[in-house]
Amino acid sequence: MVTYKSTVDRIYQYLFIAAFFLLPLTVVGNNIVIWLIALLWLFSGDYSNKLQKIKNNKLALASIVFFCIHILGLLWTENIEWGLEILRKMLPFLFILPIFLTITRKENAKYYVSAFLIAITISEFLSYLIWFGIIEPFGSASVSNPTPLINHVSYNPFLAFAIYLVIHFLLTKKNLSQFQRAGYTFFVLTMTINMFITGGRAGQVMFFVFIVILAFQYFKNSQIKAIITSIVLGVSISLIAYNTSTIFKERVDLAAQDVINYESNKKTAVGYRIAFVINSLELVKKSPLHGVGTGDFPDEYSKVNQKLTPGLTETVQPHNMYMLILAQLGLIGFISFMSMFYFQFKIALTSDINFVHNVGVAIPLLFLTIMWSDSYLLGHFTSYLYILFSSFIYGSR
Repeated sequence: MVTYKSTVDRIYQYLFIAAFFLLPLTVVGNNIVIWLIALLWLFSGDYSNKLQKIKNNKLALASIVFFCIHILGLLWTENIEWGLEILRKMLPFLFILPIFLTITRKENAKYYVSAFLIAITISEFLSYLIWFGIIEPFGSASVSNPTPLINHVSYNPFLAFAIYLVIHFLLTKKNLSQFQRAGYTFFVLTMTINMFITGGRAGQVMFFVFIVILAFQYFKNSQIKAIITSIVLGVSISLIAYNTSTIFKERVDLAAQDVINYESNKKTAVGYRIAFVINSLELVKKSPLHGVGTGDFPDEYSKVNQKLTPGLTETVQPHNMYMLILAQLGLIGFISFMSMFYFQFKIALTSDINFVHNVGVAIPLLFLTIMWSDSYLLGHFTSYLYILFSSFIYGSR
């Protein structure tokens, strides 16, 4: 018997599949679908049951508390306008993640993941068309850095996570035909090559981290095998990429030079990031417990920048998620922030579902890695990558 509740749930699931598909392709389309889901949840009744589900999910509660501390940070903020902008960017942690954790379904995981991988395939195909000179670069792409639909800062983390998912599938599914295994292996190879003809260094670091994660998940009864496999694969892929990919070689050499010559060459991508972290630490020292406030980072950073690194470009965020939270909200905000990852680990490690256990551990590890190089839960693409996959892996259903 078809009921109102089952009809609403079916609509949720179709919209979720659309959200996963549109995420790597379009900000506008993805936003429309995500907020349609939220609005349907808000206006479809059964509120006591919905709130109870949120209350029973520790990750949902941690997400809400994390957002509420941003509201609390407005109390000692002078720049209310920027504080409200930060609240807008953090709004998904109040509404979207808690709501989605209660309405996604683990049995539909294959549809969510498939929709995401199909979209990555489209992105990858367009990237190769530009790289081979078959079509003209468009969007944020160039021939030397072919990432048309998402800039390389976000594209490579997407690509790295997609590679992890496909390899995990290959390693855990024992009933695949030879044809299927060949197809998935080819997909992994093309995505891996694509990883190193584009310029996203954080995604490339994420790629090597997932090699280690997969090795330990596959050889879970032999740490020695996992360590040897990680080293052999990591070193081999690094050497091959360094000697065959011009952009990878250039960006590795440039990063090394920027670190070595930081004092005399601060006006580089890596140099700026180092300066951002050093200057942000001064803000943390100034207000270690509660931070400078949700909206005061740009103004307070400007003062420190003029004193310590005059002549360097100022910033509204330090390209380091940890420094941003510590500077804005201090130790209180940082503990709240890290609690989300704690509950992700806890849910994953206590699950007897292989996919939830393995991928549930990988997601926080991968994000905890790349957030050293940028505020990846502040921007649209990577924050929703985190939220959408978290919603069904750690969900109540």
